[in-house]
Amino acid sequence: MAKSKPSTATVITGAQIRQTFLDFYAARGHAIKPSASLVPEDPTVLLTIAGMLPFKPIFLGQRPADVDRATTSQKCIRTNDIENVGRTARHHTFFEMLGNFSFGDYFKEQAIAWAWELSTEVFKLPPEQLVVSVFREDDDAFAIWRDQVGVPTHRIIRMGEEDNFWASGPTGPCGPCSEIYYDFHPERGDDDIDLEDDSRFIEFYNLVFMQYNRDAAGNLTPLQNQNIDTGLGLERMAQILQQVPNNYETDLILPIIETAAKLAGIDYAKADEKTKVSLKVIGDHVRAVVHMIADGITASNVGRGYVLRRLIRRVVRHGRLIGIAGAFISQVAETAIQLAEAPFPNTRERESTIKAELDREEARFLETLERGEKLLADILQREAKSKTQQIAGTDAFVLYDTYGFPLELTQEIAEEQGLTVDVAGFEAAMAEQRQRSKEAHETIDLTVQGSLDTLAEHIHSTTFLGYTDASSTSQVAAILVQGESVDQAEAGQEVQIVLDQTPFYAESGGQIGDRGYLSGESVVVRIQDVKKDSDFFVHVGRIERGTLTVGADVTAQIDRACRRRAQANHTATHLLQAALKKLVDPDISQAGSLVAFDRLRFDFNCPRALSAEEIQQVEEQVNTWIAEGHAAEVAVMPLEDAKAKGAIAMFGEKYSAEVRVIDFPGVSMELCGGTHVSNTAEIGLFKIISETGVASGVRRIEAVAGPAVLEYLNVRDAVVRELSDRFKAKPEELTDRITTLQTDLKTTQKELETLKSDLAVLKSDQLLSQAESLGDLKVLVAELEAVSADALKTAAERLLQKLGAGAVVLGSVPEPGKVSLVAAFSPEVIEQKLQAGKFIGGIAKLCGGGGGGRPNLAQAGGRDPGKLAEALEAAKQQLVAALGA
Repeated sequence: MAKSKPSTATVITGAQIRQTFLDFYAARGHAIKPSASLVPEDPTVLLTIAGMLPFKPIFLGQRPADVDRATTSQKCIRTNDIENVGRTARHHTFFEMLGNFSFGDYFKEQAIAWAWELSTEVFKLPPEQLVVSVFREDDDAFAIWRDQVGVPTHRIIRMGEEDNFWASGPTGPCGPCSEIYYDFHPERGDDDIDLEDDSRFIEFYNLVFMQYNRDAAGNLTPLQNQNIDTGLGLERMAQILQQVPNNYETDLILPIIETAAKLAGIDYAKADEKTKVSLKVIGDHVRAVVHMIADGITASNVGRGYVLRRLIRRVVRHGRLIGIAGAFISQVAETAIQLAEAPFPNTRERESTIKAELDREEARFLETLERGEKLLADILQREAKSKTQQIAGTDAFVLYDTYGFPLELTQEIAEEQGLTVDVAGFEAAMAEQRQRSKEAHETIDLTVQGSLDTLAEHIHSTTFLGYTDASSTSQVAAILVQGESVDQAEAGQEVQIVLDQTPFYAESGGQIGDRGYLSGESVVVRIQDVKKDSDFFVHVGRIERGTLTVGADVTAQIDRACRRRAQANHTATHLLQAALKKLVDPDISQAGSLVAFDRLRFDFNCPRALSAEEIQQVEEQVNTWIAEGHAAEVAVMPLEDAKAKGAIAMFGEKYSAEVRVIDFPGVSMELCGGTHVSNTAEIGLFKIISETGVASGVRRIEAVAGPAVLEYLNVRDAVVRELSDRFKAKPEELTDRITTLQTDLKTTQKELETLKSDLAVLKSDQLLSQAESLGDLKVLVAELEAVSADALKTAAERLLQKLGAGAVVLGSVPEPGKVSLVAAFSPEVIEQKLQAGKFIGGIAKLCGGGGGGRPNLAQAGGRDPGKLAEALEAAKQQLVAALGA
């Protein structure tokens, strides 16, 4: 039986649905608010996942509302159900949530009445095709739906807390929900209504009644101000009103799908279900990535950047599945931009950035995809025949680390073949890599932390005087030696000291702590660093003379020269960011920094390397601002005021209600708690040392400023002088001289490699007599002395060619502490269920290594040459055991 349809005279577009919703609530006193960014202000949330998220601080009482009622069309991203995208009628990564909100104004009765009026009188949905749900204990909502709206009781379904109760967390504001469902098949009757039946019902409107506060014990008490938070899914309403079988075939997404289908030479309407799934994934994901990039997200291997990269790579793979061989995402993205530009103008404004980012990511993935797919195909073929029916975690990690396959993509492809992935093994391999690459950061010792937690009950927080004073008279509030609180410490002891007030800057915001001295009656303490723990400044140093006692008065004096260097480098960092935004990309944002006495380091989000010309331009711009002598203006103001003035804040950084703003008018304005020069002219000079990549989508500039520039140039000058003496050339001739030497060296190395390869072949020919016959097969296992990996491979291939049917395993120690192994198997050996890659990988483990490759030829390595003889003997025994029968 055909589905029932809403009584709409003409098909309404997605744009009309959006505007109708906003106009409906604007006419009822709601302020229309623009959609917030997909990058939320809340640092605890990766992406904007719901329409209420921008208002969460208001609902939690963290900030007052500027209006009593609001309505929005909020763009959202969710990837928790990504495996369902394209497979169900309603799951998406990107979607729009239409919402109306009340901040202590109207409540249940009005919210329910308006939701019903909009649904039935404005959108003309037949009341007999609507079903509502309420929280099982919410008798008020049940009565409103039944008595005031007139919904029959059998179409009001009570549901449990899991489905119909909203909470922001274990404690805090919460409340029951009520939802409106559209019934596609009312002809099936009202007996035993199952709202989880996706083939019949779709939830399109959710009303949250925020009326309680939940304490730590789970007790609910009524809120003084009750709030309303609602969400109507634009795509779901479009499916209902446009009378199409799923959200993807609405005018919000179908044009994107049709663009992709055209590029693949496919008629979407006639395509099989598998092809339609791929096209739907492309349509959904391209829509998502366009908005993500428009909101300033760049691809990387962490956080929201990883979400973006994962979505782009899924688009590429599904494009290949439907026959699109080359780059195509930008062409599909143009359609997505056309659909989005009216309600979200930044998609068109950032068109070039969006397409450039997509082109870069697509090209990067295509470079490795083919090789990775071949490896994955080999793994799938191997594991399909195994007992485990599971891809090893180490294999999945190699695909991720070497070929850029996200774990989820490997899982998806494996699932298509009926296999699983050892996720625990993958995570273990990932953890090992993180441990290897983890940088050591000096932090306050855990025992010190514990002592400070105890002391916090008895001492006051440290007052910082360093913005205006270079010295102060301070009282010793606490002394710690080896993490233990003591009353006094003697000369020669390493100590951590807490003062009641201090001019010393404590390490934070990338700027390192000050150095200097504490001095008192017959006592001197050299301060080497200052750390910050909560509200305490911990002065790390060594007592050089006398005895230091808790309660004693000391003079705290910073090293002015070190402070001036730090100030120069910190202000130069602000100027550097301003120059990058001005000359390279206005969307560049800080991703980390270090301000030391001798250098500065600035990490920033940028998808590409800077050209030599751009680096020079940035350096020249910073030096121009320095020479112009811009005076600093420092002010403390409310956070919202600072943002309104355009002050730059580091994303993810937690700021208090009052913030410190460092402003060099017309040049740079940032939120910053660090120390700075009072005029840019105090910096003197600025020099960029290097520009490199530190992670995907993150670049790093290292530079020096102030006195450090002269030191840097003196060192370089000394190096140039020495090179000129050694090469007997003038400084300007050094480049040509070194280039000539490099060319000569490469030629010599090639000749040497050729000689080594020829020698390996000659040595290998002498091994033929050592081959053993196993029936029709021959096996040769031997060591070649001091042969490179490439030469070893050539020798193995040559020997196998001469032996015919059989197996060759060779090993060598090409250099101290390194083992090379190679296995070459003929087709006859492979038929005996032996594969060179898996075989040699197991042998290499005996030498403390690993490796693999193709079934017929594979190489491996190890780190223990002393085990080579044992490994080769094991290889011989395994081959004899496997082939001798």
